[in-house]
Amino acid sequence: MKKAILSFSTILLMLVMIIGCSTLTQDDDKFTFDVTCDMRQYAGPEYQDSTYFLGSLIALKKVGLGEFMVSPGDIDPPWHIKNSIDSVLGSDYYWYPVVGNHEAETVEDMQYLREYLSKDIPHLTKRGPVNATETMYSFDFKNVHFSVINQYYDGVCDDTLDGDISEQTLAWLKEDLEENKKPVTFVLGHEPIVSLPDIENGRHRHKGDNLDKYPENSIKFQKLLREYNVRAYLCGHTHNLSVAKLNGIWQIDAGHARGIGDQGARSTFLKVNIDGNSVTVDAYRSLENWKDYELTHSFVID
Repeated sequence: MKKAILSFSTILLMLVMIIGCSTLTQDDDKFTFDVTCDMRQYAGPEYQDSTYFLGSLIALKKVGLGEFMVSPGDIDPPWHIKNSIDSVLGSDYYWYPVVGNHEAETVEDMQYLREYLSKDIPHLTKRGPVNATETMYSFDFKNVHFSVINQYYDGVCDDTLDGDISEQTLAWLKEDLEENKKPVTFVLGHEPIVSLPDIENGRHRHKGDNLDKYPENSIKFQKLLREYNVRAYLCGHTHNLSVAKLNGIWQIDAGHARGIGDQGARSTFLKVNIDGNSVTVDAYRSLENWKDYELTHSFVID
């Protein structure tokens, strides 16, 4: 029986293919996404100035865009946010919005978001439960799964005025996390598990007026995040930047991106960097002129 003998060129070609596949796999698990929130009306026509939300977008573009942007709430009116993103960052750069309390209380905002999210969502994996099919959803990107919840959904409507984790939301989230096959998972909602002071100046807002307002439901929510090894919970609402591990869960509060519209804490945007199973968060905050931004903090989310 003759032994197969591989030529040098064949072996070289096989090595190139192996190295190429290895590089492709590494690149496939490496990307960055961007986070802004709580910019509200400061993206409107009367605020098209670099000291407001517009400035955070210009700074983000200078740093380098991620694959997409997520915004954990208080994005009203959302059409102004979308128009600003399109004009500065391009209409092919996708924006994933999350319902906040100010959208939930405004009929026109919710109508816009339902229509926007009823269209094709890139990388969609699951739509929300009955009566929240547009405003709750999940999607995958490369090796990461994102679950977007609406804390103003009570099983009957998706625009109640009190943030909570309803029984129906918890059931949907559990099912979504059970079906997930990705190694890294983020859950996105508007209100934090508990509010924390700004990482720099200590300003503290919404004490006791977040998910901790309903501790029994909050505890169930936290238990679910731990059970399915959710890497981090991304939120906003307080306008203060904070990154901390609470009861075994990383909570990333993205602060506000409204520029000089809130002078109580520096305006902020985040870049979340994924490299395989490694996650780091870079926080960029405004300088004294409110239009230029600098990298102020980097966090390893283990």
